[in-house]
Amino acid sequence: MNSPTTSQSASSVIGRREFVQAALALGLSTGAASTLVKQAEAAAPIKGGHARIGLNSGATGDSMSVATWVNSHQFHTGMGIHDYLTVTDGQSNLVAHLAEAWEPSKDASTWVFQLRKSVEHSNGKTVDAHDVVASWNYHTAEGSNSSFKPQAAIVERVEADGDHTVIFTLRSPSADFAYLTSDYHVPVMPSRDGEPLDDTAGGAGPYILENFEAGVSSKLTRNPNHWNDAVGHFDSVELLVIHDPAARQNALITGQLDLMQAVDFKTADRLDAEAGISVIQVEGRLHFTFPMHTTVAPFDDNNVRMALKHAIDREELLSKILRGRGSVGNDHPISSAYRFHDPTIEQRVYDPDKAKWHLRQAGLSSLSVTLSAAEAAWPGSVDAAILFSETAAVVGIDLTVNRVPDDGYWNGVWMKKPFCAGVWFGRLVADEQLTVTYSVGGAWNDTYWEHERFNRLLNEARATLDDSLRREMYSEMQRIIRDEGGQIIPLFANWVDAKSDRVGTPVHLSATQSLDGARALSRWWFNS
Repeated sequence: MNSPTTSQSASSVIGRREFVQAALALGLSTGAASTLVKQAEAAAPIKGGHARIGLNSGATGDSMSVATWVNSHQFHTGMGIHDYLTVTDGQSNLVAHLAEAWEPSKDASTWVFQLRKSVEHSNGKTVDAHDVVASWNYHTAEGSNSSFKPQAAIVERVEADGDHTVIFTLRSPSADFAYLTSDYHVPVMPSRDGEPLDDTAGGAGPYILENFEAGVSSKLTRNPNHWNDAVGHFDSVELLVIHDPAARQNALITGQLDLMQAVDFKTADRLDAEAGISVIQVEGRLHFTFPMHTTVAPFDDNNVRMALKHAIDREELLSKILRGRGSVGNDHPISSAYRFHDPTIEQRVYDPDKAKWHLRQAGLSSLSVTLSAAEAAWPGSVDAAILFSETAAVVGIDLTVNRVPDDGYWNGVWMKKPFCAGVWFGRLVADEQLTVTYSVGGAWNDTYWEHERFNRLLNEARATLDDSLRREMYSEMQRIIRDEGGQIIPLFANWVDAKSDRVGTPVHLSATQSLDGARALSRWWFNS
């Protein structure tokens, strides 16, 4: 059985005396050792206080039904009151939660999870294997309206073997299936007669929901019987939906909030200069794109695509659009926040000479294309498109920017216009990101790209348990997308949030979403 990575295991916690003895053994003085102890104790989480968190999205039509979670208010609330088989920590390691161990079959087509014993939901029901079965069947059942249904479809069946063992049989092998159990859509809900209690009656999370007003606020109190003392440090939490970033920022400055989500890039520096406030940024998987339909001329010629990739000044966009709060993209989606990121791939830069060379290889001396963009795609995308048009003009590319309405952008422009702006928040693992956006038949393959070797590697890597072999495969896939794919990926944006200096945080913050992977209410605390 696998020994899962844990951020706080019993064997890793030592007392003050043992800490001092270890420090003395390393040659430190008694005074220096005592100072280190005080610093460590000061950094340790403290229980207590009422935390007020400003969120950027929520709607009055929302419910807490797990199937409908799509915005910050829903999944921050839900991840506070529920728990999961596994979670990912601030370094993207998979951490044991309701499951204490798991193991795949040799071909990764069957996964067996062992549950912790004596864990209770906040309504008093013991967490058992039947809850897990009901929670997963909820997403895969015929007629389910769950937004997680496409991902959950990899599970052919899930069965309970007694009260504490769950067996997942997959439709096809997946070396990353355990990561899927940490997705915020699939909490382990309490069940009755094989049906999950998909409401707010209770969950196995660190908090209990006291009140939920759709699109407005939630109020939660600490679950006194939660199994894991390493999370859930606030006595109570209030989640407030404040759509306007300026209003969120002013509420933090005036002390009406303790932490806030999604700082405006344009004002982040000024906010960081405010006394008693810290802006926090985490390098994540959020990336901004300009997809080209590879089935439509002139984008069906890879030399045209390569000319455009060399004609964009990524550093300029990073400076002027993101104000430096991110990193330049390299025309593939696997950033350094992913386990199989390949840092050895040469970074693509603005190179007019190479752009002109590729145009000549395409038999062209000039090129005229239209790029559609709207702020609905990503903030600053229209300005980025205009800057792109200016650098492209240097190499003989007439790039016309078509600013389209925000309303209806995702239904009427994205995946409809052959060259437009797009955005991806990133997925839990490389396989999911590549499958959804680049594979043949991928649900949102927005470049309509097909590549035989890429698809073969993707399927092989998914079924391979040897990490060294997988790393080689994912490296080659990143290179193939970079040099032959239809995406221009100029930017990766950091998650940029802010907090009062009264609020303490772990050393490493999750890159999966803003506010520590939407777990700030569980992992953060007040310093005093």
